[in-house]
Amino acid sequence: MTERAIWLRFLSGFDIDELNIGTDEVIAAVEGVVDAHGRGRTVFEPRTHLVPDNGGAGHFNILRGHVSTLGDHGLSGVKVVGDFVPNYLQGLPSELAMMTLFDPATGVPLAIMDATLITEVRTGAMTAVGAKHLARPDSKILGHVGARGTAFANVTMLDRLFPLEEIRVTSRRPESREAFAERLRTVTDTPVRAVATADEAYADADILVEASRLEQPTPLLRTAAVKPGAFVVPYGTVSAVELDLLDVMDKVVVDDWRESRSGRFGALRAHVDTGRLTEQSLYAQIGEIVSGAKPGRERPDERILFWHRGLSILDVALAHLILTRAEAADTGTMLRYR
Repeated sequence: MTERAIWLRFLSGFDIDELNIGTDEVIAAVEGVVDAHGRGRTVFEPRTHLVPDNGGAGHFNILRGHVSTLGDHGLSGVKVVGDFVPNYLQGLPSELAMMTLFDPATGVPLAIMDATLITEVRTGAMTAVGAKHLARPDSKILGHVGARGTAFANVTMLDRLFPLEEIRVTSRRPESREAFAERLRTVTDTPVRAVATADEAYADADILVEASRLEQPTPLLRTAAVKPGAFVVPYGTVSAVELDLLDVMDKVVVDDWRESRSGRFGALRAHVDTGRLTEQSLYAQIGEIVSGAKPGRERPDERILFWHRGLSILDVALAHLILTRAEAADTGTMLRYR
């Protein structure tokens, strides 16, 4: 039999921007795959880290996943994302990513795409999905630490879901937090205030998000700042929370427990390594809550923490959304594989 030609679609960041995929579509795709995870319809391995000999400039994350509910017979994908904090000095994003998609029935590559936007919005969408099920519906004040990468999606998606009356943002560099606040003001009517410290951002906040880019562990999100009824999302690469943070939590939720135990990095790495967070003390994986197996928030005064590390299945789900839209619009460049 004559071997048939194999073509795949390349989608640049520009191609993806032209598709104008909306926030609601992103959140729906992420919530759908979280539900699939809760029902056991996904397969993935914890991320692995490749740390080059580059003087600490950054490292690569490799994420692999499969989602059985996508397409005719599921979809598999691999994403490689670089995490290089000093990139802003060269006018580059701190996170640059590439996604490849495969037919799980044949192994045929289907697409290669710039996954920088996927990485940014999937993290914000996961924060939003967690908040939808775990935060108080009447949350009014958002305190956010971190101004680059996923920060914009975090804030704008939470602002879309909640009746916020104030958004407070901060970051290490004054020019960065001021620019971030100004960017947010162009897309929301909610008052946005750039503050000098994390303590100011988190004071009396209903939703506390820690998305810092630390080089060494430093307690920015202090346990005393978490009031009754608060929803806390710490997910910086390096820990920015105090060791006793979990002592005040009524519920601790993760995206995936096996993922939480893997790798060198993560906001609660020390809590896992020291036994402060275990499978027994964990309340649930977010998929269990989204799929209805366990309740989310049950009382207004519950303090709930949601730690998500960025599951590969979210990347696969959003890449599927992008590829489907690109195929319908005949966008991108077709490349001959063989």
